[in-house]
Amino acid sequence: MINDLLEEIGSPETIGISGHIRPDGDCVGSVLGMYAYLTNAYKDAKIKIFLDQPPAIYSYMKGYDEVDTTFAYPGQFDVFIALDSGDVERIGDAAKLFLGAKKSICIDHHVSNSGYGDVFHIEPDASSTCEILTRMFKDEYMDVEVAKALYTGIAHDTGVFRYSCTGPDTFDALSRLVKYGFDATKITDETFYQKSYVQNQLLGRTLLESIIFMDGRCIAGYVDRKAMEFYEAKPSDFEGIVNQLQMTKGVEVAIFMYEIGTLEFKVSMRSNGKVNVAEVAEYFGGGGHVRAAGCNMNGTFHDVLNNLSLHIERQLDALEEKDAQAPV
Repeated sequence: MINDLLEEIGSPETIGISGHIRPDGDCVGSVLGMYAYLTNAYKDAKIKIFLDQPPAIYSYMKGYDEVDTTFAYPGQFDVFIALDSGDVERIGDAAKLFLGAKKSICIDHHVSNSGYGDVFHIEPDASSTCEILTRMFKDEYMDVEVAKALYTGIAHDTGVFRYSCTGPDTFDALSRLVKYGFDATKITDETFYQKSYVQNQLLGRTLLESIIFMDGRCIAGYVDRKAMEFYEAKPSDFEGIVNQLQMTKGVEVAIFMYEIGTLEFKVSMRSNGKVNVAEVAEYFGGGGHVRAAGCNMNGTFHDVLNNLSLHIERQLDALEEKDAQAPV
């Protein structure tokens, strides 16, 4: 665990920062929040950001225009920091820079993260990586740019403070951030709630074509490549669909997937509490949190669904058996 982040970083001349592939709000917020913080703390250091192109909705953050999507760097970093990524493979092409650095640091909140790098700090009970960073960062190097980025990440990974991962520590972090006086409502409206016309079309189509099964305890929807091409959809256009499926009355697990290759799907799962979807995702090479996890799987939509259902049903059946054996 890291007690003093700046002490752990030391006095480097070069620092690299990255997060997981297909970055979401917590990933972008933690990476750009770290960038804004370290540029305040290390005025003379060369600090580089390596990340898949973040969605334009995050362009208000400091460092957005500095993101290097080529992952090309000729030398060796003194320190390289991986954020919000459950394993080193999840940072994609940045892995070679992380592994080749003189010192590598991982900070994350995924329960599936067993720890990697020279130094790692994992808090699986934290709502988000941005919440962890809010506790780590010192006041003297904080400013409104750091606060906006960290607030964004917390808002996104908590479903704007609705998910069960939102706890007292989360609100303590938020109280520290909002003191910087930025427009928090504008951030949540424009980055979380507001959807493009294409996003709403994809959401509507998914809901109309979704299927409910396992006696109403599971719901699933998907978008194939043909539909993606028709709508000219990007991965970021699917954000929020699985959360909407999750809100179906009586459902314990919601599954959304979209085709990323021939008979290959990107799968997202959400649980309402009875099923540990991280455990299911890990079985298929993915990971995440108890209530929010994902993985990549091969096969037809129904092949993937059948494989997932087997593991979900086992957990539900085991829970029912436990409840039946409990003393009245």
